Amino acid sequence: MAKYILFDTETTGAGENDRIIQVGAMIVHGRDEIEVYDELCLADVPIGIEAMEVHNITPDVIENQPLYAELNFTKKLLEYNNVENYLIAHNISFDLSMIEKEGFENHYTLIDTLRCAKHLLPEMPYHRLQYLRYALELYKIEGAEAAKLGITIKAHDAIGDVLVMKLLLSELVKRTQEKFPGENPIKKLAELTQTPVLIKTFKFGKYKDREIEEIVKADSGYINWMKNNMDLDEDLAYTLEYYLN
Repeated sequence: MAKYILFDTETTGAGENDRIIQVGAMIVHGRDEIEVYDELCLADVPIGIEAMEVHNITPDVIENQPLYAELNFTKKLLEYNNVENYLIAHNISFDLSMIEKEGFENHYTLIDTLRCAKHLLPEMPYHRLQYLRYALELYKIEGAEAAKLGITIKAHDAIGDVLVMKLLLSELVKRTQEKFPGENPIKKLAELTQTPVLIKTFKFGKYKDREIEEIVKADSGYINWMKNNMDLDEDLAYTLEYYLN
């Protein structure tokens, strides 16, 4: 039976040299068999102030913790690392890049709940995990789930975010079954993860809430400036290229 590894990392920052300092994870073997991991680890990179502001993990909290390679989760991640199992995260490119810095080479089938949410919930103005937590009213059912698994929920805490992601994944499975009847929903989510999203409107900047197709026609100079000067995520880069061509 396939294993489903849902995970989230907290880090010293979001830069090239930053490293993991906390991992939250669930390994789902079956409906009633779930392993929970909530582990801190020591990094040889200072924690940035901006990162502390988000996750509240300070240097003294991790100074006596093991290295990432010594975590129980790390050993399980390697044990199940094959294409039959699923590695799941919200914005998985970031979390995967962090564990790859620790020497991990991925063989899992990937599911990105962020990209899948963009595909399946296009009516939502934002797809951040905490936004969806409230927009989909997951907060109303998370308490019972947390109690069952022995988890304390805190925003921007790795294991708390994984719990919300588990509930979001269930919602995405339901939406997938409705939109793609007859297809295996998990396999479809893996397929959607590899499919760029065509975004309809800008979520930021001077053209916020305006149709991207309209702006490409009206101000292609600005669009080309964005492409050449901004660090765009894959979906927005794909969208701009699509409409420009």
